[in-house]
Parts: sequence; C-alpha cells; structure tokens
Amino acid sequence: MYLYENPLWIRDLDRVVDTLPELARLEGKTVLITGAGGLICSAAADILLRYNDRLEASARRITVLAAGRSRDRMAARYGSRLREPGEEGDLFYIPYDAAAGDNRLKDLLPQGCAYVLHGASNAYPGMIVKEPVDTMLSNFTGLYELLTFLRETGGGRLLFVSSSEVYGQKKGIQPYREDEYGYIDLLNPRNSYSVGKRAAETLCASYAAQYGEAGVETVIARPGHIYGPTASRSDNRVSSAWAYAAARGEDIVMKSDGAQIRSYCYCVDCAAAMLKILVLGDNGRAYNISNPDSVISIRRMAEILTQAAGVRLIREEATAEEKKGFNPMSNSSLDAESLLALGWKGAFDAETGLAHTVAILQGLAAD
Repeated sequence: MYLYENPLWIRDLDRVVDTLPELARLEGKTVLITGAGGLICSAAADILLRYNDRLEASARRITVLAAGRSRDRMAARYGSRLREPGEEGDLFYIPYDAAAGDNRLKDLLPQGCAYVLHGASNAYPGMIVKEPVDTMLSNFTGLYELLTFLRETGGGRLLFVSSSEVYGQKKGIQPYREDEYGYIDLLNPRNSYSVGKRAAETLCASYAAQYGEAGVETVIARPGHIYGPTASRSDNRVSSAWAYAAARGEDIVMKSDGAQIRSYCYCVDCAAAMLKILVLGDNGRAYNISNPDSVISIRRMAEILTQAAGVRLIREEATAEEKKGFNPMSNSSLDAESLLALGWKGAFDAETGLAHTVAILQGLAAD
C-alpha cells in the first residue's frame, strides 16, 4: 500500500484541504516541488493531489512537478500516479539535484511555472554531519538556480523551506519571533544546515532587491520540528526514528534528558501552512510554522508515542559520535503570530498527530 491509499491519511488530508480555500487560486497552475520525496514537501504534494481528486470533473487541476534525484524513490512514494512529462496526469517526475547546482530546469520546463516550493536539502542529523558541504550547497546553490530559472522564464512565486535552526541560541524561554536571532558557531560543521539556511534566506532578499522587476517573488517558511508518516525509514531525527520504532512495537530509547523545548507540528499541518504562505504570504517575508497546541519537550513527545503504541520509554547515554548530530538549541519554540494572521490554524494537536503517525505507519507495515 502506498501512503496515499491509507484511509486515515486521506482523512487527515481532507481535514486540512477544508482549511485551504486559497488553493482555488492554484487551479490550472503548475507547482514545482523540490524535495518532493521528503517529510514536508511530499505532504504538500499529497494535499494538492487530494485537492485535485475532490474537484469537479470540469475543473482545471493543479499540475504538480515532483523534482528529485531518484525517480525510483519518487515512484516508491507515489506509485503509478507518477508520470513522465507529456503523459496524461497531474503528477510528473522532474530530475533535479539541488546540491549540484542543477541548471537544466529551463531546458526541462521552457514554459516555466507559476509556483515553486524549494525543500530539497539534507535534513537528517546523520547526513548533515556526513555531508556538510552538500547540506550548504543544496540550500544556497539550489535556491540560486531556482530563482534564476524563474527570472529567465517570466517570473513566479517561490517559497523557500528554511528552519527554526536559523535562530541559533538565545537566553530565555520566550518563543522566537521572526526578527530574533541568536548565536551560531560558524566553525562547527553541524551548523552547515543552520548557516546554509541563513545564507539562503539572505539570498531570497538579495535576489528581490536586485531583480525585483523580473516578476520573481519569494516567501520564507521556518518550520519547527516536523513529524509524520511521510518520514523516510532512514530519517534519524528522533521524532521520525521513535515513531517508526513505536509502530514496530519497540521501546523508545531516549539519549538525553529530553528537557529541550520544541515546536512540533504534524506534517500535513506544516504542509498546509506552507501552501497558505505560498499563496497569501507577503513578498520577501519569513513566517514561523508552529502549532501553539504542540509546543512540548522532547520527553513529552516520547511519552505520547509510547502511550500511542503501548511501548516503554528507556533512558540511555548518547555516544560522542551521536552527540555530534544533536541540535544545540535547548529551546527552539516559535512564535506563530504572523502565520495565524494569514488564517492558518493547526488541525492536529501533538497527541492526535503523533497517534495518527503511529497508526498510519502500522497500517502501512501490515500491507
């Protein structure tokens, strides 16, 4: 069974589609999604596909371009719905490598596209530590090529998927607002992710300043800590690794005290927020993505997963190698005021979203 065939997943998609009337503006338009096989952007693709499936037969469907390095991976995620350009359908594979500075898009898509979601990036702690150069390039160079592609094909609107890690560390426990920035150690390769995201955000602003008359608009989304059944089995972020372990009936092993505070968000809620920002967000502005009902500690997240799956929570010490991949921020909670002002509201609190994640993963494993 593919994820899109899971009944609970479909109900979750329907729940957020009902909150996105602005998707009507995308009818008949093309949306290019990089990182379309990943945790957040594949959920965004599924929302658009579900919107299409609910349209009247005479309506103009949204064309979704799933860009990534591996067609096999995309096919494993989307099944037979994934087509090649020129075939009939609403979901098409586009070969794309953000870290390589892929500049083939103009040849592949000479007509351009109206909207872009750029989410291609290393995001797993293990991959960030292993490939810090690729992590930086996929954010900065990949973004530059996409912006240039839009400028050369008549303009468009791009959403850059940034991260709460751009904020660095600060004193106090108040949630980060979009204009607050703390300390980041520039010489720590683990920070290739946060520094790469910061640089890419500045590139968005710089591109608008230099090429503002070319019809290219940018908005920035800063998600907190996202979880859900769209996560890859190889994703070693604790929320993903623990969800898979819980779904398998395994005990959850926590290798810190779990006191760190995070803005957690179910992947369909996050994807819905990104689509709302893409359509309604102010040009050149950054928006935190945070569900006020899901700002909890890592330990509380683990407890919810154990309760949902009926497994135990076990405490162990992390190795020195494991600690290299840890997010250094003790508190990365985010202020959601700007996002809420666009009309977004999370549909899933932490208890519901995490329970659905476990249930969906269990359903997929059973087939």
